[in-house]
Amino acid sequence: MSVLERKSETAIADRLAELGVELPAAAPDPIGAFCNVRQTGNLVYVSGQGPVLADGTLLRGKVGREIGVDEARDRARLVAVNILGALRDHLGGLERVTGVIKLLGLVNASPDFERHPAVIDGASTLLADVFGQTGVHARSAFGVASLPNDISVEIEAIFEIGDAA
Repeated sequence: MSVLERKSETAIADRLAELGVELPAAAPDPIGAFCNVRQTGNLVYVSGQGPVLADGTLLRGKVGREIGVDEARDRARLVAVNILGALRDHLGGLERVTGVIKLLGLVNASPDFERHPAVIDGASTLLADVFGQTGVHARSAFGVASLPNDISVEIEAIFEIGDAA
């Protein structure tokens, strides 16, 4: 187990409620020949997730053109919620998380847009708010010319987990 302590499922649920976060009932199905989550040892890889509302609506558009930084940051936060939902589906809960290791954030951005890190901060901040110090992670943020279905943000994540209780 990591030197960072994991939180109880109750503590995580309480923290999500304090933040006004409701995890999706189930992660959206992948749109290709891959799985949402893959685990090897104590590392769990969550495939790129997008800004999908609970009703399945995809939030689309190019950041820097149709979408401003604040709205894009909110969408990145939603992506983090969806990442946590996929992780919960895989693990059966979030209490085994001992660390958020890394995020890779992709922003569907206009050519002149330069604030990619500010957008992905929406996801990073939520994970730190939920998990505390164990939620602070390494990260890369890139601007791309397009994303599947014209979604505005896509983020993949790597988590460290401890043994089942």
